[in-house]
Amino acid sequence: MDTPLLKEHRAVNAQLAEYHGCLLPEKFSDLNTEYRAAKQTAALFDTNWHAIFSLAGPDRVRYLNAIVSNDIKSVGEAYGARALLLNPQGHILAELEVYALEQKLLVRAHASVRERTFATLDKYIIMDDVTLEDLTDQLGSFAVEGPQAGTIIAQACGLALEGFSEFANAELPIDGVPSHLIRRSHFGGHGAEIIAPREHLGLLWQSMHARVHAAHGTSIGMTTLNALRLEAGIPWFPDDFNDSVIPHEATLEATHVSFTKGCYTGQEIVERVRSRGHVNRRRVLLTFSGQAAPVSGTKLCASGAEVGYVSSAAFSPASGKAIGMGYVRREHNSPASVLEFEGGTATVAS
Repeated sequence: MDTPLLKEHRAVNAQLAEYHGCLLPEKFSDLNTEYRAAKQTAALFDTNWHAIFSLAGPDRVRYLNAIVSNDIKSVGEAYGARALLLNPQGHILAELEVYALEQKLLVRAHASVRERTFATLDKYIIMDDVTLEDLTDQLGSFAVEGPQAGTIIAQACGLALEGFSEFANAELPIDGVPSHLIRRSHFGGHGAEIIAPREHLGLLWQSMHARVHAAHGTSIGMTTLNALRLEAGIPWFPDDFNDSVIPHEATLEATHVSFTKGCYTGQEIVERVRSRGHVNRRRVLLTFSGQAAPVSGTKLCASGAEVGYVSSAAFSPASGKAIGMGYVRREHNSPASVLEFEGGTATVAS
């Protein structure tokens, strides 16, 4: 799947690469320039790795609440929440962002699992008055984040981000284009994401780029975004959690799961693991001994025995070395545990 902003990226000679089936900008300039802008002023970045669905009809909230891990009934209009779509064995089929609009729910998942996610959402609609629609080919998105993001967004639409909580959203025109504005942080900063019709996304990107540039910010690619989100400890689907793990292994139970909402697909497994009190492996943050980031899947060992693997990694400008995430067995995943891999050592961070 190509980003709808492909023409804009090629016009400035951005380096492109495929990320889980999505062609996106890898970098616009260099890591140091892009990283500095994100930390000091503002970063503009393409977020078109999403599949976008809508659920309409009077049963939409009750229906979705019955099949995902978080409490959708408690999400008020103009707010949002993260949730997981699980299979009956509790494994993670998709990470969802669910936004409550006036007449529908807007649901986002990763484009790499677009067909499976749509099919899973669709198959449970039996007697419910719900209409499911795939809007992926109609909508696109990008984000602005950094210390100056609030000022830039206010210039674009007159709305102050300070009054928004995370995942709060508004439907409003931006440069005359009907859009969804979401208070959204991708790397722990001050930011917002804009969802708009694909045919107008290029013009919106160009006008937002002009505002970001005027604030001495810049566009950033996936290489810089990956480093920033790892420094913030934010896991990515499908890199750091997918259908090979369950929510407790992925350490998502505090952010994506409600333990009071009642039944949903996979709930029995999630509750059983919680009552047991532990899992045999957990996702952890890792700091590596050198600057070169090990590739995803690199084996982690202790005393010569394999005890885990790296799920994602990148060079961190803040620490001057590579950092990442991985899964490590509980006997070896306490903070300060040192593990070996081919090329160096990995220390479990707190």
